[in-house]
Amino acid sequence: MKNTFTIDGILLLDKPSGASSNRVLQGVKHGYRAKKAGHTGTLDPFADGLLVCCFGKATKVSGLLLDADKRYRAYLTLGQATATGDTEGEVVATQAVTNLNEEQIQQVLFELTGVQQQVPPMYSALKHEGKRLYELARQGIEVERKARTVTIHELTLLSWSNKHIEFEVHCSKGTYVRTLGEDIAKGLGTVGHLKALRRLSIAHFHVDTALTPDALEQQQWPREALLPSDDALRDWSRCTMGPEHSQRFCHGQIVDADVEDGGAPGEELRVYAADGRFLGCGTKLESGLIKPKRLFASADKG
Repeated sequence: MKNTFTIDGILLLDKPSGASSNRVLQGVKHGYRAKKAGHTGTLDPFADGLLVCCFGKATKVSGLLLDADKRYRAYLTLGQATATGDTEGEVVATQAVTNLNEEQIQQVLFELTGVQQQVPPMYSALKHEGKRLYELARQGIEVERKARTVTIHELTLLSWSNKHIEFEVHCSKGTYVRTLGEDIAKGLGTVGHLKALRRLSIAHFHVDTALTPDALEQQQWPREALLPSDDALRDWSRCTMGPEHSQRFCHGQIVDADVEDGGAPGEELRVYAADGRFLGCGTKLESGLIKPKRLFASADKG
């Protein structure tokens, strides 16, 4: 890419359905002519909703958002199972749906709430012996997958009929909502697949404040749409350092500082200079000193 710029910040993107997360990311990266960009968690092509994109130094916090809880709204079609668990796969099984009632559905959702073991689907980006599972699945190969521990914090019924169930889920990282949809159908004595999936939030970021790629392009890629890198850490305790300690911190040295919002030994903190400039992330030691972990500012500006 020619004439790229060094820009830093977080972009809340409302990804449209029908496009891969990487394709959408590359589109906004090109639009902003950014040198470095990444996102904080893939959305399946058929899904839409919040895709958090990080530019420049903000890519240092992308891993933290990968670990964050997420919320989704899903639309489950009952009676038909597909190879992919969504609308992109061919129908592989059909099963009648008995007359449902709300009490029955609520009971299944209750049983699927909490800590559980979930087997990842074959159509996923996880690797087996160096190959993506979806690549093997497209060749008709199925391999054994280890169950992973996930947490369904909340599972809410929004609407239902004898053919469809709409629900919202608040879940931990690593949760496959397609698999959850199949588990709900199984609990109701049938099969199913997701007709639609929308990601509503990642940590404290919500899709209501996100912009679509088309809107960004129409606004000529506004810089004001970018949030500061430390916005990803707003729930962390904060500490502020004077000029001398700021310089030492930015040189990677362990320093002393006041922690404004508390902070326990071993806790990661967001660190600021006295003028409010974000310096980076540090870890509070048993001694109360702050050890640098990720730096966002250079020492010569401390």
